[in-house]
Amino acid sequence: MKPHRTGEGERSLAVFIDFENMGLGFNNRRDRFEINKVLERLVEKGKIVAKKAYADWSRFGMYTGGLHEAAIELVEIPRRGVSGKNSADIRLVVDAIDLAYSKDHIDTFVIVSGDSDFSPLVAKLKENGRHVIGLGMKASTSPLLANGCDEFIFYEDLGHGAGAPPAKREKPAAGRDQAFAEIADTVRALQRENFELMQASLVKDTLKRKRPAFSEAALGYGSFSELLEDAQEAGVVTLRKDERSGTYVVTGLGTGAVEERPRSRRRARR
Repeated sequence: MKPHRTGEGERSLAVFIDFENMGLGFNNRRDRFEINKVLERLVEKGKIVAKKAYADWSRFGMYTGGLHEAAIELVEIPRRGVSGKNSADIRLVVDAIDLAYSKDHIDTFVIVSGDSDFSPLVAKLKENGRHVIGLGMKASTSPLLANGCDEFIFYEDLGHGAGAPPAKREKPAAGRDQAFAEIADTVRALQRENFELMQASLVKDTLKRKRPAFSEAALGYGSFSELLEDAQEAGVVTLRKDERSGTYVVTGLGTGAVEERPRSRRRARR
């Protein structure tokens, strides 16, 4: 079965929230989990048609009012000793797989959690042609889960996207330089595939397939184009403006492009 999109280019999203994971992540923080920040970001991705959150709600009563107001279905998972968390995971996985096989029109699944236990679910959804977006907290997200998704959004970066008001950019040098290296590697990869002129959107999409958690917003940029401008200024890439669309086209690597990072080699067996 081949999923289709509702409307022209519009994705249809199902959101599954592992609230045990997200709620516990806020135990030692002064702020609280804000579901509206999550939903505001996700509606930029498409139309949300299903929203479920899983937890022992007797432990997270302070959040239930806001979740109800957001029309999220609260699935009660009573905690039974040490197995309670795992029970929530299993129920979420079963519901997601059931929806994937019964609702062809849902083409995008959002897993709100940082738990690596959901990696097999992500793999199965992708195997069935679904686009998978992950969302979790930086301190508690497993790289295994983040790298398995088609996209991964960190909760701390919400509100710093294209819709956020412009602010003075503060670009950490280490993060910026790593981004420059990844852009250079991506351009080289596209050149190997015989792309001579590369739209900025193609470069970003290819980069995110290699590193789903990549976000220019986390580096203080309001857009990927701003990051490309700095990459050109640093001599990493060369750009020109597309006359029809007004967007950037990457025409090649600059003289200051970092060398391609060597691939790990397997040790010969003795």
